Amino acid sequence: MSIHLVIIDALNLIRRVHSAQPDPNDIARTITTTTRTLNKIITESQPTHIIAVFDHHLQERGWRADILPEYKQNRKPMPEPLMKGLESIQDAWWKLGIDSLLSEGDEADDLVATLAMKVASHNEKVTIISTDKGYCQLLSPTLQIRDYFQHRWLDEPFIDKEFGVKPNQLADYWGLAGVSSSQVPGVPGVGPKAAKEILNQFNDIEQAYASDELPTKYRKKLDEHIESARKCKLVSALKTDIELGFNLQDLRFNGANEA
Repeated sequence: MSIHLVIIDALNLIRRVHSAQPDPNDIARTITTTTRTLNKIITESQPTHIIAVFDHHLQERGWRADILPEYKQNRKPMPEPLMKGLESIQDAWWKLGIDSLLSEGDEADDLVATLAMKVASHNEKVTIISTDKGYCQLLSPTLQIRDYFQHRWLDEPFIDKEFGVKPNQLADYWGLAGVSSSQVPGVPGVGPKAAKEILNQFNDIEQAYASDELPTKYRKKLDEHIESARKCKLVSALKTDIELGFNLQDLRFNGANEA
């Protein structure tokens, strides 16, 4: 039997639904809206297996902040009503037949990436439901990313139009250009246009740094800031080798659970 694993980037979905609501204290409405959304996702995607992956809300900024102290330093804390309502949301999702996986020492992104790559590497179909373009570095013939809110696929043509590089160059792209929303600085003086130009000429940061053909306008910048570029690439990349502690059979979708 062919497999289709759907992975829900849970807080990505919940935060967007919650922020659009007129009353931030109305968790019942968040539950109703996210449940309706997930029912549509299930109907559209017809998963054989499904899981919702959550960042642990008590977790610090993780291993990335050890490498880059400013990483996500200014991110807004989760609204208190939403934090208090997470368990109720998870219970509602469980009734739909969707279990929840909470990260501990790793960010949810890395758990999603590890699980997705493990299944996709066996030529089975995986769909990640998220607006997070960071997942696009994982794209493969059997792994796709769905931005549910914009009703679009974050696929190779999208990446080419948005960034002008290949999916497997995205960590290098962010290593050079940075990610302002996560306080990842990249290389000073190298913006999106320059990062694209460099990576259209070279496969990655290391090849560009080692080459005598690197344009002079970028040579000094890279010579002075190569360590920053390396660190920023490292925190932009996703871990795909986390010990998961469960197998695919545990994620089988059998329809709604009894209340």
